[in-house]
This record gives sequence, C-alpha cells and structure tokens, in this order.
Amino acid sequence: MKIAVFGLGYVGCVTGACLARAGHTVIGVDINPVKVDIVNRGECPIVEPGLPELVAEVTRADNNSGGRLEATTDSTIGLQDADVSMVCVGTPSDEFGAVDLSAVGETVSAIAKTLQPGGKYHVVVMRSTVPPGTTDQLLADYPEIGAAVESGRLGLAMNPEFLREGCSIEDFANPSVTVIGEYDSKSGDLVESVYGFVDAPVVRMGLRAAEMIKYTNNAFHALKVTFANEIGALSKALGIDSHDVMNVVCMDDKLNISKKYLMPGYAFGGSCLPKDLRALNYISRHKNMDLPLLDSMLPSNDLLVERTAKRIRSLGKRRIAMLGLSFKKDTDDLRESPFVTLAEQLLGTGFDLRVYDKNVSLARLIGANAAYIRDHMPHIDGVLTDDLEQVVAHGEVLVVCNYESEYAQHLGELQAGIDIVDLARIPSELAQRTNYHGLAW
Repeated sequence: MKIAVFGLGYVGCVTGACLARAGHTVIGVDINPVKVDIVNRGECPIVEPGLPELVAEVTRADNNSGGRLEATTDSTIGLQDADVSMVCVGTPSDEFGAVDLSAVGETVSAIAKTLQPGGKYHVVVMRSTVPPGTTDQLLADYPEIGAAVESGRLGLAMNPEFLREGCSIEDFANPSVTVIGEYDSKSGDLVESVYGFVDAPVVRMGLRAAEMIKYTNNAFHALKVTFANEIGALSKALGIDSHDVMNVVCMDDKLNISKKYLMPGYAFGGSCLPKDLRALNYISRHKNMDLPLLDSMLPSNDLLVERTAKRIRSLGKRRIAMLGLSFKKDTDDLRESPFVTLAEQLLGTGFDLRVYDKNVSLARLIGANAAYIRDHMPHIDGVLTDDLEQVVAHGEVLVVCNYESEYAQHLGELQAGIDIVDLARIPSELAQRTNYHGLAW
C-alpha cells in the first residue's frame, strides 16, 4: 500500500519509518525542506533510539526493505497514487490550553483539493492529537473536505498514537491496542488493512471517542505521576520509604492495577474511602503540606451528587422514587452513601420521596450503620419501604441508584411521561427512552 505521511516531526518520522519497514511504500511530506533533505539522505531529523538506523535501512535501495521511504515538500507528489494519508502535523496549545488546529485544517483541505474526481478512494487518517469534535469541525469549516467525502472520493479516520519517546519503535510494533475511529466502515476497513502486520487487538469506534482517547490516556498518566508524588511527599514527611509503600500498592492487580474503578459511574462512598481520604488530608495539613490532588477528591465526589440533585430539580416534577440506597449493590451499608446524601438534599428541598432497597431494612440496621442513618436521614421511616411496586408507582421521576434484575419489568412498563435518572448504567434496552437521563455515560 502507498501511504503519504504529512509532517516529519516525532510522530511522522516514527510512523513513516515503521510503516516502510512493514512493507508499505511511504512518502513523507513536510513544508520544511531541511527535514525532507535529511530523510532523503537516509538520516533522521529527530533523536530517538534505533530510529536513525531504521530510517537508513528503509531509504537505501540496496537491501530487501530499502527504498520504501522518501520525502518531499510537494503534497501533490506525495499524494500521487496514495491510498492513505497519515496526518502527523503539530497541534500546539496556547497558555490557556486552546489547541491550534490550523496546520491540521490546511493539510486535510489540501489533500481534499488534490484528489481528482473519479480517482481512487483515499482515506485521511488523523494521527495528530486533536480535541474531540475536530473532524466534525473540519467538515463544517472546509467545504472542499465535505464535498470530497460526499462524492465518495475521501474517507476519514482517527488513529491515535501511543508512542513513548525513547521506546517508540517498540511501541509502534507491539501496541496494546490499535484504535481506529471511523467516519464509516469503508474508511475503517482501509485503515485496519494498513495494520495487518501488527499483532494487537483492533478497536473500531466513532471519531469523537477515538479523538478523546489520547487526551484521556495522557490525563491518566499525569494523574498517576501526581498521585505517586503526593504519596511520596507525605510518606517522606512521616519518615516512610514511599517506594516500599507503592511497591505493595502495585502488587495488587485485582483493584489497584486493574480495570476496577475506572469505568465512569457514580460517586464513591462507604465506610473506607471517604474516611481514609479525610484522614490523609488531616495528616497532610498537620504536616503543613499542600497536596492538591488528594485534597480535591472529596470535593469532586460531592459535586457529582450536587449535579444529580440539580438535574432532578430541572425536570420540574415533585414525586421522586429512588431504587437503591446503600453505597453499592449487594450490601446494606449506608455509611457515607452518596445516595443517602442525594436523598437528604431532595427531602431538604421539598421533594416527595420514596425509596426502595431490597438489602436495607431499618429493623436490621445496627451499630455504626444505624447511627449514621439516624444522624443523616432522621426521617427515613417515612420514605423507605419494602414495596417496590408502590415506590415505582409513586415516582414521576425514577432514580436508579443500584440496579437489580427485579427492576427490569417495572422499568420496561413505565408510562411515557416518567423520567429515568440512571446512576447505575441500566441495561441498554431499558434506556431507549426520550426521557432517559444518564449522568456519566
């Protein structure tokens, strides 16, 4: 396959050289003639372990894999007979975080203008990191791109890169996943065929989701670094070796290094997380330490409950039914349950509330659990009932906090005017309603 790589910076050089090594014919396109000349001499314009040797190998014509990579400043030459364009141009941001997409727009526009009516099908693949909605915005801002897409000459895709400087060649050859955001299946099919040499799962999705992934990954990496450093600072202040602590944290692959707690859902609660975060924050304050990440977690958690209450108030209905009250499914623990907090807020602002939770019985609550609910929801006797049908019938708004299979029939038979506020991610077939409100997905 012939592939044009637009932009010979870090991502473009690595992408072009690795695709050439895999057997594709690659032509790099860059407005900087110095970079173009360097590549055509078989040299590498960036510093990256192994890349100078790879560029030299794939540009030499005297070996089996040579002569597959060359460069030009002329986009028309680069696009001649090309099946795919990989856009790897810069997307710098200003001091406020606004991303400059001018190079992206100009590049894709130039590609669209170059394609000839009746010519071969061509797909533009975005490798540059761009904000979610960028592809949609390009279609709106550049009529020539939309015209080429509508005519069937041009496909669009997003293929985010996950290359770490210092080991990018290994990352390219052995990714954890290949992500393809596709405008349509035809676009995605062609991009997937580019990566036939890669032994990794391929995930195909919508363009906006694919555009979001690189930002999400990098934010998560930044979160981990910041978290580890704040734990390290607090540990040092307490005379503890932070590496001893974090080595044990990283050994737990059931919760800590796993998918657990990483799917968007509702606020955390229970007897451990809020209490222990407060304790860490208390300790850090007494050590005169400013740990903004750890300090921000409880306020961020509280905001989720406040947003939910605001959303319910915006529906303009008074009778509310809550399904679930304990802090998570399959427990009767009400301590620091975000749903208890939500119920308090609704009662305090005059809503007529009824609550059902099959696991919660006031008669069985004892100890700290009973004390917590007495202190935080003293009027619970009037709102909690073991009659599911009665609670559902009461609600003009149904708030699903913890999903149970017994809710399915009731949710499926709701009258058209009843709103569902989903805090538990109910099954998709029950969420196909115009008055369905999912807050975190």
